[in-house]
Amino acid sequence: MRESLQQLGLFASGILLALFAITAEATRQDLEARWQEYASSQTALEPAFRFPHATCFKAAALQYGLPETLLLAVARGESDFEPTARSKANAHGVMQILWPGTARHLGIHRLSELYEPCTNIDAGARYLKELLDMYDGNLHLSLAAYNYGPSRISRNGYDIPSGAEWYSGYIYRHLNYVLGNGKAGRAVPDTLYSDIGQSTLVTFGEPYRAEAFIERLEDLAPDLSLDWFRRGTGEFEVVMTYADRAEFDSSASQLRNAGFRID
Repeated sequence: MRESLQQLGLFASGILLALFAITAEATRQDLEARWQEYASSQTALEPAFRFPHATCFKAAALQYGLPETLLLAVARGESDFEPTARSKANAHGVMQILWPGTARHLGIHRLSELYEPCTNIDAGARYLKELLDMYDGNLHLSLAAYNYGPSRISRNGYDIPSGAEWYSGYIYRHLNYVLGNGKAGRAVPDTLYSDIGQSTLVTFGEPYRAEAFIERLEDLAPDLSLDWFRRGTGEFEVVMTYADRAEFDSSASQLRNAGFRID
């Protein structure tokens, strides 16, 4: 279920300019602590929804000894489970495997293979397992390397690019959704992920602007369920999520009260 609030004539009323400031990222210590807490309890954690390609994720998690919820979080953050997603950096598929370098390193020699969900998910899981071994099980550093490449992330964690630090926090937010924590990820047992509605609010070229927009809008309308994704175009899309039409209408009303005009 996908709708666009552009169809309703939605646009920001004077608040966009105030949202472009980049918000401060969680410190490395905070992120590492969050990931360590997750790692210590992940065996007892289950996905909050029935996600796409479920058998592929379960098989990859079992094959490489990784938490299924971690793989789901990476996939949601990278592509929102879209098998044909392609980034401006030439990364492809559900787990956004870089072509040709990372793909060939993982034994994939035909680009078309990256569009097969199980093959792509297996490759992403195998790569993440390699990185976890390289960084002694440190999820924060491993995710930073998944995004930026291991050549740019030191094993001691010094001088990590700010974008790589941000990516770790970005995936942690998607992990919270996968686990059903927080407003945007309210657990709905036995509900298909594809049945959760998403309405596009605005699209940004930079992830930091999307994050700043969400943080500001959550301050103005704390009951909204908001999230953002990196789409196949490489842009970041801020969405409002809702379970049914009644929640959609309620959220639209909150947007009006927050300063948006809906025609």
